[in-house]
Amino acid sequence: MNDKQRSILLDISSRFSPPQGVKLSYGTSGFRADASLLESTVYRVGLLAALRSLKTRAVIGLMITASHNKISDNGIKVADPSGGMLTQDWEPFAEALANAPDIYTLVEILDDFVKKEKIALDGEWAAEVFLGRDTRPSGVSLLEAAKQGVASIVKANAKDMGVLTTPQLHWMVRARNKGLEASEHNYFDQLSSSFRCLLELIPQGSRIVGTNDKLIVDGADGIGGEKLESLKGLLNGLCVEVRNSGNGVLNEGVGADYVQKEKVVPRGFGPADVGIRCASFDGDADRLVYFLVQPNSNKIELVDGDKIMALFALFLEEQLSILNKSGDVTVRPNQTRLKIVQTAYANGASTSYLKQLGLEVVFTPTGVKVLDRAAVVTANAETVVVKPSGIQEAINAEIAKYHKGRCFIRPSGTEDVVRVYAEASTQEAADGLAYSVAKLADQFLGSTNS
Repeated sequence: MNDKQRSILLDISSRFSPPQGVKLSYGTSGFRADASLLESTVYRVGLLAALRSLKTRAVIGLMITASHNKISDNGIKVADPSGGMLTQDWEPFAEALANAPDIYTLVEILDDFVKKEKIALDGEWAAEVFLGRDTRPSGVSLLEAAKQGVASIVKANAKDMGVLTTPQLHWMVRARNKGLEASEHNYFDQLSSSFRCLLELIPQGSRIVGTNDKLIVDGADGIGGEKLESLKGLLNGLCVEVRNSGNGVLNEGVGADYVQKEKVVPRGFGPADVGIRCASFDGDADRLVYFLVQPNSNKIELVDGDKIMALFALFLEEQLSILNKSGDVTVRPNQTRLKIVQTAYANGASTSYLKQLGLEVVFTPTGVKVLDRAAVVTANAETVVVKPSGIQEAINAEIAKYHKGRCFIRPSGTEDVVRVYAEASTQEAADGLAYSVAKLADQFLGSTNS
């Protein structure tokens, strides 16, 4: 690192002092915390993004959002050149930057990493970073911090893509790196044209016209509702009504996380919606659940990710079967294998259903990435707790008390808590099992963070 670069870093980073006594971890959703604590972290992630762009010689993305969290929170995550999440190899570097106690330590960490990764700070390639944010008020100042971080690396440029959903930002990064146009218009055009192609595949005479054409979407009072309002005019054949599109408080009594956890209708839904397909986004529109409003009740029938996956799997299996029977020599579906990837926390009934269909189900750990896992250490796709000692045996003893009981615990990837997942033959039994295991977690961990 030359003197000019070092001087720029020391100067600009001195304006972004880290909060005292706060340790941040790069989890599934990047860094996430109360927005008042994040300015220095967002600045430093801007540095990382610029270096990542120089290393990969590609566009990198930064999304400022806290997804389904309350409006006072915010966060930042990195989109790699593929449009996917930041490679795990760089996550320890992200944490080291975020938690550097002073500007001199920060510059030393940067210098060591640049040497280790052989990143050419004085090369010909100019780094480019796409920036996006959701509708949270704190996003305005945090976006400026990200810009300053990118600009602190010589020959690095930040491009503000505007107020976006998280999927839009990831798509734009991928499109740009594939040499395609990467505007919001291009994003909407690809979605709408793909939807039209899908509709054209429906055999004539088999399409049902009526209430099945209508979809009511809860926008969580976030960016998703606003963008869907723009998109819906391009979706011929689908009647979309958007509610909670930004006039209320973000994620308060609305949104996918609220609907999935509480299993009640979100704000703005009621008896008039019985029999109509309904769906909920979360705050940045990267989560979706469907639901049906129940008659004479505020309860819902939830169609969550497990059920949506089962529907997709069934559809694809049917299409492969049709192709196999068609006799078309240009198609070889028998050479295609359909596998369903689930985490161990997927609903056990969905796993059984998929296996009954003859489909192969494989398990993988959850999306939790780098966390302080000293308190709870898991194994076997995060279904078995190996630390603290003795807790798994205690959990097993509780599970044995419930018919068709299943229960796991793991560290959250988005909050400083331990999550408890429980299933049983009835809702009452599942609630009882979850409560019992949560108490065990508190006893073994000496806290109330479950």
